[in-house]
Amino acid sequence: MTYSEMVEITANAASILTAMIAVWAFLYFQVGKLRQRWRLEAYLRDQQTGGRDAGQRTILHLVARLGMSEAEIIDAAFRSKVIERKVSQDDEGKADRLFLVYKPRR
Repeated sequence: MTYSEMVEITANAASILTAMIAVWAFLYFQVGKLRQRWRLEAYLRDQQTGGRDAGQRTILHLVARLGMSEAEIIDAAFRSKVIERKVSQDDEGKADRLFLVYKPRR
């Protein structure tokens, strides 16, 4: 086996390994996003079925309870088909708070 053949085999193996690592990293990232969405949905569902109120929670409340960042919570909420976003208005009619609430599919 010549030197050029060894370099070619090594390059091909490196290409295959790079593709495998890229696929693994993509799947790991997507599963992480899915788990965050499941955590948010489960928490809001539990809050709603607790019966104390309508189950609406602010982003700040969810950050404190779930240990996720605001961006992660908003991303999970917008990816979910069962989380509804509600906006409260101040005296001037402008949005001042964003609430997230679990709405089961029918």
